[in-house]
Amino acid sequence: MPQDLIHLAQLRVFTIVVEEGSAARAALRLFRAQSAVTRALRELEDALGEPLMERHASGMLPTPVGRAVYERACRVFAELEQLAQWSAARQTRARAIAAGAIPPYLLNTRRLQLLVALVRHQHMPSAAQALGVSQPAVSSAMRILETGAGAALFHRTARGVQLTSEGETFALRVRRALNELRHIPDDIAAVQGSIRGFVTVGALPFSRTLILPEAIARVRRAWPGVHVITDESAYETLVAGLRAGDIDFILGALRPTDPASGVHAEPLISENMVALVRPDHPLAGKRRLRLEQLAEAEWILPRKHTPARSMLDALFVRAGLEPPVPAVETADLATIRGLLLRTDMIAVLSAHQVHYELQTGHMAILNVPLAQTERDIGLTMRAAFEPSPAARKLADAIREVARETIADKQNRRQI
Repeated sequence: MPQDLIHLAQLRVFTIVVEEGSAARAALRLFRAQSAVTRALRELEDALGEPLMERHASGMLPTPVGRAVYERACRVFAELEQLAQWSAARQTRARAIAAGAIPPYLLNTRRLQLLVALVRHQHMPSAAQALGVSQPAVSSAMRILETGAGAALFHRTARGVQLTSEGETFALRVRRALNELRHIPDDIAAVQGSIRGFVTVGALPFSRTLILPEAIARVRRAWPGVHVITDESAYETLVAGLRAGDIDFILGALRPTDPASGVHAEPLISENMVALVRPDHPLAGKRRLRLEQLAEAEWILPRKHTPARSMLDALFVRAGLEPPVPAVETADLATIRGLLLRTDMIAVLSAHQVHYELQTGHMAILNVPLAQTERDIGLTMRAAFEPSPAARKLADAIREVARETIADKQNRRQI
């Protein structure tokens, strides 16, 4: 079901009907005719293809589908309510907005979609083409939003548009609201016993070899209607997408978080880093290597200022050595694999990342301790976020695979 079939104005009427328990009381609260409320509710039910309310002589109650839609709708409108309050606070002459009120300019789904398209393309003709509307329609929509916000949302230049600081705040809330809205069809399917929809995972290097592929395979076997998209961008880019709701969660090596960041980390498994070489490397198989024996080697290291690189630099400093100057800085496993097989370089990675190469003997771990390089691998999620049913199933599968990995490691140690 396309997101734009769900009209925010109709969805808002539905939430008020649920809260008031009748169309008549909802009409009074909305200052609208009861017939208009009833029509909006009927049109929303037609668009969703499901009855949302049970009609009784004493009033109206949500169906199980209606309850699921209502819970997601509340999250949509929580974002828009905060946006309305932020906009009102910026306009000293504007009348204060009552708690829970959302002005009409924010209740147009297509208008908000146009904003997001313009943020993505940074070019008005491209945004118009992406959504199949005219360029004047995009300009008109942006004027309405800027008037409502009481601020310029974009810098206009000859080359295109860029968000202002106010526009960044405004667009973040809009993206969150629309991302909540897109989950409604999947919430309905879950009530009916079907798990489906798209899950976007921010996939950091430590997770891509074992945990994530196995979890995806399990989810796909159980629920073929679930489609997974992975995003391998840098951590900072992934966190920005996570905060906006474009990414459901991030899987990989965890970073320090604080409550003000709006995200929280869930550790699943820990592992030290290891020094890796090709199997016939001159140092392969040597026992009790010391770090100073490797100081002159050519290194493949993570990029500067990443947590992994900081750990490795600190490792050399504790040993009284200068941190190595890397010959290559990369986190790309294919590049690392190709370099190790062709040179005498040494790479430092998690053993998880090269599980299959170690199993097949294409790589070897040097017998040198890398103390205090343990990294927590886990999920990073947005705080106070209710994932879609599909995202919840994938996150649960990831947790299950991580538990099994820990148990398998413990069993190997006991043998």
